[in-house]
Amino acid sequence: MKISFKKTYKFAVKSALYISLFATAFVVLLQYLFYKKTHENLVFFAIVFLIVCYLFSFLVLQYRVERFIYRRVKKIYDEVSLLESTSLLNQPITTDMETLSREVKKFATEKKLEIEMLEIREAYRREFLGNVSHELKTPLFTVQGYISTLLDGAMDDKVIRKKYLKRAENGVERLIYIVEDLDMITKLESGDLNLEVTDFDIVALIQNVFDLLEMKSSSKNIKLTFEKKYMQPILVKGDRDRIQQVLENLIVNSIKYGKEDGLTEVSIVNLTKKKVLIRISDNGEGVEKQNIGRLFERFYRVDKSGSRSEGGSGLGLAIVKHIIEAHNEKVYVESEYGIGSDFSFTMEKAIKKEKTPKHPKS
Repeated sequence: MKISFKKTYKFAVKSALYISLFATAFVVLLQYLFYKKTHENLVFFAIVFLIVCYLFSFLVLQYRVERFIYRRVKKIYDEVSLLESTSLLNQPITTDMETLSREVKKFATEKKLEIEMLEIREAYRREFLGNVSHELKTPLFTVQGYISTLLDGAMDDKVIRKKYLKRAENGVERLIYIVEDLDMITKLESGDLNLEVTDFDIVALIQNVFDLLEMKSSSKNIKLTFEKKYMQPILVKGDRDRIQQVLENLIVNSIKYGKEDGLTEVSIVNLTKKKVLIRISDNGEGVEKQNIGRLFERFYRVDKSGSRSEGGSGLGLAIVKHIIEAHNEKVYVESEYGIGSDFSFTMEKAIKKEKTPKHPKS
């Protein structure tokens, strides 16, 4: 670190003046008492002595005070340098108290923010581990219970054996579903999941998702529909499979929390020349305002009891957020409790390739 003295000299100027005045008056008095000098000689002697004494005092005081402060400030910098991430390491050592105070205050504020962030992350980590434990524990205990029952003698009954093995299989499938979703989120967060970007028709993709989820929506008599008829294909740019997963997660979410005889409606809005907005609206339960900000957190559930009975890994919306952000797009949510919810995300339009006219052969 380079040394940078920012000197105000105020302390040295005043201190040197006080010392010089006192020393000059005292010496002049001694000269008058012991040597009986004339008035003119005493004045000349006093002026010369005052100047020399003042300059000497000023230089000594300024140098000594600066070195004294510098040594102690440098010790503070050296101790703080143990924290490699501190911004003080990039600053020159200063002995100016105002500058030093400002830098220390900035350093303390940064450390306070880091501590608060670490506390938030630690609380999130504990909550996340608790949620993972709970999500995995339920199907594990279910599988263990059915297998233990079979081993205890129920295996001899063909009907019970088939039924319990089927339920155990469902529990294993749920475990696989959770683990696969966790693996996908990990890849998305680390950037290891490569997107295969192509041009595709978003209208056809949404219709395909409707067909896949038709039976699930019929079980609650929820109608899946477009807001209006789209007569022409709407081409967008992205990873078709991942966007299909986004649509499936959002529409399944609307079915899961939808009301009997409800409606899930999808609309495609032209935002700009380069962007479209895909909106999934429902007239289901809706979400209370205090919960909206946490909807995209892993394992966060608004309804801690009922939503688990509906199945799912609790990772659907978190995956939606990560996939959309991997496309450098945005995802939005609006909801009113008891009225319904709107989830939407942006997509980049694909550039339509103009067909070159064929020239007739001459």
